[in-house]
Amino acid sequence: MATTAASKPPLVQKLRGLTGEVVKFGIVGLSGVVINFAVFWVCINGLGLASLRSNIAATVIAIATNYLGYRYWLYRDRDAASRKREITLFLVFSGIGMLIETGVLAFTVYVLHLDSHYEQLGAKVIGLAVATVFRFVSYRTWVFTALPEPEPAAVASTADAAHAAHAAHAADGQELAAQAELMLVTEQIRYAKAE
Repeated sequence: MATTAASKPPLVQKLRGLTGEVVKFGIVGLSGVVINFAVFWVCINGLGLASLRSNIAATVIAIATNYLGYRYWLYRDRDAASRKREITLFLVFSGIGMLIETGVLAFTVYVLHLDSHYEQLGAKVIGLAVATVFRFVSYRTWVFTALPEPEPAAVASTADAAHAAHAAHAADGQELAAQAELMLVTEQIRYAKAE
């Protein structure tokens, strides 16, 4: 069925929604960055771990805190029907992001031989920026999927069935009212199966 221009939200409205999503993603991500860098700094300075191990430990802790922010604040209105699938995809894409970030750090330390703590932090910033873009696109596209919008035809047919039920009750015909209610229930079941 062809959709009308009135049923589609205008581009400006879509961009406003995306802007708000990017800002919230940035807030959750910034808290993860603070946690990530704090744990990284403690690991390389306080615990004396190697830079790659420190990066992996810091990123894993940040991933866990970010998931809570994304699921329960930013994407709380998104489909959560399959939490196992969501968590699995989140961990897969977060892991790929961690590989991007760690790859940039490894290249900086082992290929470019820039291995002071400040040079490692600089490499971590660059790797984190690239990984953040990847994570944003993958989380909103595959992990926290939007709930499907009802088809206009299904909404219209359900409204028609409800109108028929109301008209039947008004006419005080018991049999006609029962048929209209049956039609309404049938349309609702058909719509539920289509989802």
